[in-house]
Amino acid sequence: MQQGNLLNTTTFRLALIYLALFATSAIALLGYVYWNTAGFLARQSDEAVQLEMTGLAEQYAQGGLAQLVHIVIQRSRDPRQSLYLLVDGRGSVLAGNLGRRPGVEPDQDGWMNFDFNRLTMEGAEVRPARARAFPLPDGSFLLVGRDVQELRSVESLITTSLAWAIALTVALGLVGGVIISRNMLARIDAINQTSRNIMRGDLSQRVSVAGSGDELDQLAENLNEMLEQIENLMTGMREVTDNVAHDLRSPLNRLRTRLEMALMQPGSTEDVRTELERSIADADHLLSTFNSLLAIARAETGSLRDTMTRFDLSELVQDAVELYEPVAEEAGIGCTVEFDAGLEIFGNKELLAQAVANLLDNAIKHGSKAASGAPQILVETRRRPGEVCVSISDNGPGIAEEDRVRVLDRFVRLEESRNTPGSGLGLSLVAAAAQLHGGKLKLEDAEPGLKAVLHLPVRKR
Repeated sequence: MQQGNLLNTTTFRLALIYLALFATSAIALLGYVYWNTAGFLARQSDEAVQLEMTGLAEQYAQGGLAQLVHIVIQRSRDPRQSLYLLVDGRGSVLAGNLGRRPGVEPDQDGWMNFDFNRLTMEGAEVRPARARAFPLPDGSFLLVGRDVQELRSVESLITTSLAWAIALTVALGLVGGVIISRNMLARIDAINQTSRNIMRGDLSQRVSVAGSGDELDQLAENLNEMLEQIENLMTGMREVTDNVAHDLRSPLNRLRTRLEMALMQPGSTEDVRTELERSIADADHLLSTFNSLLAIARAETGSLRDTMTRFDLSELVQDAVELYEPVAEEAGIGCTVEFDAGLEIFGNKELLAQAVANLLDNAIKHGSKAASGAPQILVETRRRPGEVCVSISDNGPGIAEEDRVRVLDRFVRLEESRNTPGSGLGLSLVAAAAQLHGGKLKLEDAEPGLKAVLHLPVRKR
């Protein structure tokens, strides 16, 4: 199973959509938690500063600057997290635990965020602070704030925890999506593999049922029932076809035998002998058509799969070329053979021999019509990654690109081939043979002429 296939599956995309919705919900929930923890602590700290500022302003209103200095000095002795600073109109520090006025301006709400030096047992350290300033009527300046080091630590801890929670949610969601997609893809791959085997003609294949009773099991059961009906129909049709072919071939064989015997009788006139020879040729053509139809039907239904063996395809092609070389020479066609040795495949040797013979026969018939230059045929047998290829090229008129798929159907003959002997079943048989072996027949432009390439996969069985 390839990673690219997994990422392109509908199941994985649905898992990503679900993960996105879940992550959005988790972020909203964690944001609410943050608002009600760190945000609450920050708001509580600001409210405490504001209340203390209001209280000190009342003390100043009651007792003036002297009383305010006295209270600030007392509170500065045990400040805890509080910060105080009281300076007069000339900038001199009157009381408080801050050594100087911060060098920052208040924001639009009157709050200042700054760093200050706090004395500890180990010495001085820089810590963050948040304070509110209050100018007094006599020109003095009062600042009340809080050391927010612990608040910032709590906020950082909560933020880090939320980030890890979101990251773990996304990671676990992705892992879960991959696992679910892999399991689903494995079952879909099993259905696809069964479908490919069936398309190659093995109608006995069935889709495996996991037994979970889910929708895929229901689909598999429906497909199996459909395949059962198709196999029964194909079996019945094959039996009917075999019976019809047998019933027709036998009389044709007897008819041909009688015609040959009549031809051998003495005393026949030349006209009678000519008609008898034509009748024998017609009988041979009919028998050849029936044999081709039966071979195509058996290849398409996969009934020839049990007769497959291992053999050398290079030797098979060479034997076919040697058989057709005299025919090619008689037609004035040159034949060139190029091959890789030792191309062993697993297949039906007789059917592939017939397929190669059909391709050679087509090349000789149409290659003899070369528009320019001497007629030539090139036969190649090559090894490719995962397959072997048999290609037969001629320099005849070729086939138009829009007709190259149509000519693979049964009894299809193009206009330019109407006067050429044949039944229109040669390429159909080659295509059926390729399908039986899990391969494909491709017709390409030989520039000029036609190049027929038979692709056959290399399989152990």
